[in-house]
Amino acid sequence: MPGFATSAIHEGNAIDRETGAIRRPITMANSYALPYDPSDINWSSAEGSIYTRNGGANQRYLQEKLCAIEGAEDCVVLASGVAALGGVFFAFLGHGDHAVVSDSTYIAAYRLLHELLPQKYGVMTTLVDSTNPGEVSAAVRPNTKLIHIETPANPTLKVSDISAIAEIAHGSGALLSVDNTFASPYNQLPTSLGADLCVESLTKYINGHGDAMGGAVLGRKDLIDKIRAEAMVNLGGAISPFNAWLIMRGAVTLPLRMRQHNESALEIAKFLNSHEAVRFVAYPGLESDRGHAVAKKQMTRGFGGVMAFGLDAGHDAHNSFVSRLEVITSAVSLGHDESLIVFLGENDERQHLYPEEFRRGFFRLSVGLEDTEDIIEDIRRALA
Repeated sequence: MPGFATSAIHEGNAIDRETGAIRRPITMANSYALPYDPSDINWSSAEGSIYTRNGGANQRYLQEKLCAIEGAEDCVVLASGVAALGGVFFAFLGHGDHAVVSDSTYIAAYRLLHELLPQKYGVMTTLVDSTNPGEVSAAVRPNTKLIHIETPANPTLKVSDISAIAEIAHGSGALLSVDNTFASPYNQLPTSLGADLCVESLTKYINGHGDAMGGAVLGRKDLIDKIRAEAMVNLGGAISPFNAWLIMRGAVTLPLRMRQHNESALEIAKFLNSHEAVRFVAYPGLESDRGHAVAKKQMTRGFGGVMAFGLDAGHDAHNSFVSRLEVITSAVSLGHDESLIVFLGENDERQHLYPEEFRRGFFRLSVGLEDTEDIIEDIRRALA
C-alpha cells in the first residue's frame, strides 16, 4: 500500500486521455451527456455523471484522493466544512432523536446542534465535556443516535479519546462522528480509531492555501451514500468543480506542509509557555497540556498548527498586541500558508463552557509556513 505522501500526490490523478496532460483538467460543465434512452434514469442519483449537483468529475477525483490518504471506504465532498457537518446531522438525526456533543466545537456545529435542529426539527442534544468519557457515557439515552466530538477542539484545543468514545457509541447503538479539522489526516485518522464518520473542513489544512472552500465526510459506504443522497443531491451542498480542483492541487503538499506546521507550532508554543507576559497556552504538544497523553496516543505524526493562549493583561492590551504584529495576520480561518490570529473576547456566549483560563479572553493562533524564527520574533516584538 503506498505511503501517505505518495497517495497525496498520485491518488485521484491520471493522464488526461484527450490531451495527454499529466494532471486531470477542471471540468466546469454543470451537465453531462445522457444515454440514448434516459427515461428510466433516477434524476436524484449520484451514480455516474448527470448533473454537477449530483456529483462532478473533479469532485470524484478529490474523493478518491481523500479516501486513500484517510484510509476510508468512501467519501463525499461538499461545498464547505459546515455543509459536511450539516450533512451528517441532517442524514442521521430526526425528530425525537438525541445527540451527545462536545461542549467545545466550531460555532456552526454548536448553532446547528444546540439551536437550529432542536428548534426546527425537535432534535434533542446534550453538551458534554468529551475529554471525560464517563461524562459522555452518562449523557447517552435510549434515543441517542449520534455522538459528535471535535478533537482537538475549536477553539480550546481540548483533546477527546476517540477509541474510548467509539466504544461508548457502539455499545449504545449510536454513531460516532469526529471533526478532524484541527488535526488533519496527516496527524490523526479517526476511522482507524473506531469513528464511524470523519469530518474534514477541506478549506483548512487539506487545501492549505486559503483560496478555496470545501468539506468532506469519510466512512463506510452505506453511511456516505445516505449523506450523498440527502445532503448533496437534495439539499444542494455540492462543491464547485473549480474549488474541488484547487483543493486537489493543495492536498498534494499536505504532508510537507503539516510537518512544518507541527514543528513550528511546538516551538512557538514552548516559547509562549515560557514568556512572563503569557497567562496560559493550550496546545496538545506541550507535555504540561491536560490533553497531551491522549493526543500522543492518537495523533501519530504531530499535534497540528493551532494553539490558544492568553496574556496576563486586560481586553485592550490583547487588541494592542495584535495591532503590533507584522508577520502574523489578524483574520479568521486556519491551516493557511500564512500565520493567522484572532482575539476571542470575554463576551462569547459559550464562555461558560470553556475551561476557566479561557474566560478572560484569549487568542487562537494558526501557525503558518513562515520561518519559525520570524514568527517568534514577531510575537516577541509585539509583547514587548
